[in-house]
Amino acid sequence: MDSTTLAPPGMTPASPFLQPLHQGSLALQIESQWLNADLGHERPLIVFLHEGLGSLSQWRDFPQRLCDAAQCRGLVFSRPGYGRSTPRTEPWPQDYLQRQTLALLPAYFDAMGLANERLFLFGHSDGASLALLFAAAYPERVRGLVAMAPHLFVEDITLAGLREAKRAYEAEPSSLKAALARHHADVDSAFYGWNDAWLRPGFEQWSIEADLATLACPVLALQGVGDEYGTLAQIEAVGRIHAETRVVALQECGHAPQRDQPEAVIAHTLQLLESCL
Repeated sequence: MDSTTLAPPGMTPASPFLQPLHQGSLALQIESQWLNADLGHERPLIVFLHEGLGSLSQWRDFPQRLCDAAQCRGLVFSRPGYGRSTPRTEPWPQDYLQRQTLALLPAYFDAMGLANERLFLFGHSDGASLALLFAAAYPERVRGLVAMAPHLFVEDITLAGLREAKRAYEAEPSSLKAALARHHADVDSAFYGWNDAWLRPGFEQWSIEADLATLACPVLALQGVGDEYGTLAQIEAVGRIHAETRVVALQECGHAPQRDQPEAVIAHTLQLLESCL
């Protein structure tokens, strides 16, 4: 894949491209894709933030389906360490999500020409935590957000799921590793960045609840009743912290509502989008 810089709105490539980004002394390449780039700016731009093992390609067709239903532009990208973006160069620290909120995301959005655009964020799992953190840190830059299966604090069920994922990843042969390798150029970078950080001693005390006191935009907090990585206490905490939150528990749904209940997720998201116009 060739490195491609950002073109003017409406002229961006339809296929994924690599966006150069400088973070201190690091020169990064961020795998990125615009959706419906030819649409006008009257509707919000939806930015998709993937899960802890996710990437641009792992969203499959869901971002396009949502953007088409909403008649909105979209931006999908793989954070450093994931997909075809630059692999991580060191272990993620305990506060890696807070650090990415304050350093990576603003720099990336600015590099994509979005410094003056109020965004609509759609985050899943780690990405949902990032969406909440970014909206709280930069309330003037976010008009609304969907937090799908967010993590606000660490639960026993989360750690159990991480330990099971590590056993599955390190098994011989490993169907999990083979599946992830289809989406990540450096699959160990993606897996161990996420898994090692969460299973590091002391991480069980991690929480972002105090960071969310400054949330100011409408929020939709979605989670599957059968989520294998967290209980409904996560989205209930969002509702407790921020009054302008709609809390939705989805039946017959696990940790990935965009795969288990896509139509319901799209319908709930469209309701929130219309309230943000």
